[in-house]
Amino acid sequence: MQKSYYPKAGDIVGQWHLVDATGQNLGRLATRIAGVLLGKHRPNYTPGVDMGDFVVVTNCEKVAVTGNKLTEKVYRRHSGYPGGLKETTLRRMLRTHPERVIESAVRGMLPHTKMGRQLITKLKVYAGPAHPHGPQKPKPLVLN
Repeated sequence: MQKSYYPKAGDIVGQWHLVDATGQNLGRLATRIAGVLLGKHRPNYTPGVDMGDFVVVTNCEKVAVTGNKLTEKVYRRHSGYPGGLKETTLRRMLRTHPERVIESAVRGMLPHTKMGRQLITKLKVYAGPAHPHGPQKPKPLVLN
């Protein structure tokens, strides 16, 4: 009798990938990163199991967007108090907190479950080219 293979947490060894966001389209970049975080690039991908790798994104302030998204895309957050809705455009967000733009795009492409909250912790985003993950020896991730 053949048994099906189901990976356990101890069997999975996560790798580190480095992505340079300079000139990359925001949505296409976020889709590729979400796939790596989920582990869909592995041949033994199993839904519902954290098989993903760590992803380090640098130069996120130089990410590209198409169309009129710089002025028309709006990020909203609410403080919880009456009248506490705050709105920020993509242009201002890229100027003040460029890391949040990529984090938000990737978070929207991950499952909205406990597993998705665990996976987003494997994403490390930095505005400039410097990052503190040199000892992990991240390999460059080739984007199509």
